[in-house]
Amino acid sequence: MLAALVFRPPLPGLARHLRARPPPPPRASWGASARADRAAGEAGGRQALQYPGAATRGRGAAQLQYQRAATRAPGLQCPGAAARGRRELGGQLGRGTWPGGGRGAGLQALAACTGGFEAPRRRCPGAAAAWRTGLGPDPGGQQKRKGRRTGRAALPALAAALAYCYGKGHVSKEDALLEAARINNVSEVDRLLLEGTDVNVRHKLGWTALMVAAINRNSSVVKILLEAGADPNCGDEFNSVYETAKEKGLHSLEVLVTREDDFNNRLNNRASFKGCTALHYAVLADDYVTVKLLLDGGASPLQRNEMGHTPLDYARDGEVMKLLKASETKFQEEQRKRELEERRRFPLEQRLKEHIIGQENAIATVGAAIRRKENGWYDEEHPLVFLFLGSSGIGKTELAKQTAKYMHKDAKKGFIRLDMSEFQERHEVAKFIGSPPGYVGHEEGGQLTKKLKQCPNAVVLFDEVDKAHPDVLTIMLQLFDEGRLTDGKGKTIDCKDAIFIMTSNVASDEIAQHALQLRQEALEMSRNRIAENLDDVQMTDKITISKQFKENVIRPILKAHFRRDEFLGRINEIVYFLPFCHSELIQLVSKELSFWAKRAKVRHNITLQWDREVMDVLADGYNLHYGARSIKHEVERRVVNQLAAAYEQDLLPRGCTLRITVDDSDKQLLKTKDSSSLEEEERKAPTLRLEIVEKGSKNRKLDIQAPLNPDEMSFIL
Repeated sequence: MLAALVFRPPLPGLARHLRARPPPPPRASWGASARADRAAGEAGGRQALQYPGAATRGRGAAQLQYQRAATRAPGLQCPGAAARGRRELGGQLGRGTWPGGGRGAGLQALAACTGGFEAPRRRCPGAAAAWRTGLGPDPGGQQKRKGRRTGRAALPALAAALAYCYGKGHVSKEDALLEAARINNVSEVDRLLLEGTDVNVRHKLGWTALMVAAINRNSSVVKILLEAGADPNCGDEFNSVYETAKEKGLHSLEVLVTREDDFNNRLNNRASFKGCTALHYAVLADDYVTVKLLLDGGASPLQRNEMGHTPLDYARDGEVMKLLKASETKFQEEQRKRELEERRRFPLEQRLKEHIIGQENAIATVGAAIRRKENGWYDEEHPLVFLFLGSSGIGKTELAKQTAKYMHKDAKKGFIRLDMSEFQERHEVAKFIGSPPGYVGHEEGGQLTKKLKQCPNAVVLFDEVDKAHPDVLTIMLQLFDEGRLTDGKGKTIDCKDAIFIMTSNVASDEIAQHALQLRQEALEMSRNRIAENLDDVQMTDKITISKQFKENVIRPILKAHFRRDEFLGRINEIVYFLPFCHSELIQLVSKELSFWAKRAKVRHNITLQWDREVMDVLADGYNLHYGARSIKHEVERRVVNQLAAAYEQDLLPRGCTLRITVDDSDKQLLKTKDSSSLEEEERKAPTLRLEIVEKGSKNRKLDIQAPLNPDEMSFIL
């Protein structure tokens, strides 16, 4: 490690202290087998283990090998040069050849603390970082001519290093477990686990004990940790040395030394390890026994790290690679069976209803089409295409999002959303598929084509498709028909497995009025039957738009707007979203109030309560044209505004319980200077008030002062 640090550009403060030393005499290192492994890794192009034996043959060879390692994937580096450098450093500390070395006792204490940087249980990365950043060699006796100033300047770094070493002697159980897993101390691991130490504890830089044992080929410790319940699919939070130092606010040298001393000193420090599991590290170490234990313990061979690589991408040719390939096939088959069983127990319709209120007909239509696709009962030459029709804020976009979450675990890649209001002009078609060669931005690609290349089976949402230019709709013809799209460079993208969803507000007023008329007719029929059971009355909310209305009213409107039958003919299902009924509005209000109650509890430790009468009052604020957004705005105006005003006026004690009540129409919520200016309709409307629930006494209503109106404020000129 020290040899690698020497070849990096020195820090500004170290430039005047560091001096070149003659390279050490060459000696044999890892041998021909290590060089053969390195050559095989380079030829295969995989992320493999690195054995830079040249690091022990002189500064120039080590620097060349370190530069090669920087461009390679995560690998192992030879610790020989680092160990030799530490021995030399320990010797210099003992001879007092460093700045301030004449003081003797302090330097010898530091040298003893670090143990020449070789004792495995007494390593001190903080001291090493302090010496590297604050001290340096003294060739030629230059520091002696400067007197005692340099010695005094080095004392703060020396004191900090000694304090760090003293602190390292008092480690917690979690740190002791990580260290025991690193040095393969089986008895210590057993003792710490019996004492209740968390088996999934993380190092302050991000790795777990299972990862430490895996990279150091400690299979016995891996077995104990797995039996104790360690998560084999837990990902590492450590990035590269410099990125981690930036995230944690530490010096890069401290992160570097800590990584090498507490984890492993043979890893490429410039590579990214974020998201790597214990199985990734076991494959990097090429340890067949550990890989087998992890796979038997439930480790997923298909899990990818942040770079998008599975453990198989790091494997060398041999038994480990064969084991991973067989495990991947077996794991995929078991995963398919688990997903099939889960779909039987929790159908898609049931999952969608957990997030979407109402719209049962729309959910049933989408669920049936996706079920056909999942079970192989669909035309493989054509993608699924939906058109969602309905007013704003009624759940069209949310249904598309939840469908993408069901189809893909990685919703960011599996869900592509394009706001078609950005494609209203003809020249903006280039943003859709990319500019032709020779034009500005042709290398970037189109917004749709670039994302479809990454995930050809994604759920693609064309939001507000009625606002797009007709030329964009022309491009969609081949996309919806044969599932292929040609980008600006002439490359064809195959996306037959994708699901395309378009939303539109066309004919939303006609659909809403027809649905309200059907509900009114159903309600009158139920009253004529004098239904006494509440369930029978609620069944009247479930209505279906007739086929005659779709053909005679909706179809002509769509044809007049899109102006082409071939576009409408490529749509598999036209899904209609209906306005909310009263019972669905109550659910929306309850969901919104629960959201703010949770926010009040987390932020201010305030418990919020309400009853059914409050939800009925808030449900009256529903607007047919704005959908669920109108309910959200109504709750903010009538409830959240009061909470904010009461909190600003210091009327809400922390930890209190608030209750929302409905006030009489004659009483007003806020005190105003001129109550006669209020309209008669507002005085008769029911109002909501906040009151504090007190134990053993009547609830106390809050006297919230009305905020000043800017129009009524007077200014002194």
